[in-house]
Amino acid sequence: MDSAPRVMVVEDDPTVRAIVGDYLRDAGLVVSLHSDGISARAALADGVPDLLVVDRMLPGISGDELCRDVRSGSNVPILMLTALGGVERRIEGLEFGADDYLSKPFAMRELLLRVRALLRRRQAADPVSVFQTGRFRVEPAHRRAWIAGREIALTSREYELLLHLARHPNRVFTRDELLRAVWGWSVGDASTVTVHVRRLREKIEEDPRFPEYLRTEWGRGYRFTPEGDAPSTS
Repeated sequence: MDSAPRVMVVEDDPTVRAIVGDYLRDAGLVVSLHSDGISARAALADGVPDLLVVDRMLPGISGDELCRDVRSGSNVPILMLTALGGVERRIEGLEFGADDYLSKPFAMRELLLRVRALLRRRQAADPVSVFQTGRFRVEPAHRRAWIAGREIALTSREYELLLHLARHPNRVFTRDELLRAVWGWSVGDASTVTVHVRRLREKIEEDPRFPEYLRTEWGRGYRFTPEGDAPSTS
């Protein structure tokens, strides 16, 4: 990308908002700041940035609602900030379409690392223009994918998960292996993978309860079979 990446930060706490904005600008990013979901949604109507950093607890429109609105028309990476504890509360944010989350309080260096990781994956060039595997067609240059001729509407992280699986058909991956390969985390919450597998199944499987393509290998991990397979109760 020739120009600096554009990051929109939506945070109602003025101190946190200012510190995050200054830190990301010092790192060379172009940052726009918003204190609530309503003003952020209005700004997004004029153009989507390269990355969104969104607090879950916002006045007017919650971070969850904003995330869901964005996901209806864009696969822009979303990093969600949350002060809500517990794995289940964080999973809720992922269910609304966030690609990553960061629990408050957080270190600014970790925030920047997460932001750069999401931008790097979004901007990465791929020498392969298009490839076919089973019933799936993937176009890495434009981050698009199809199944049996039907384009699949994927978030940034869902696309990266599908791309990684499509490049390694019929191989079993543990959740920790997928966390390292797709998220770039050496340590993290493996339930993040579970959520994204479930969301991906909802988009590629005829009946996600009985998957043909992305199946669970009990006690081992997940296997992607692009040609389809006899459904199981995984």
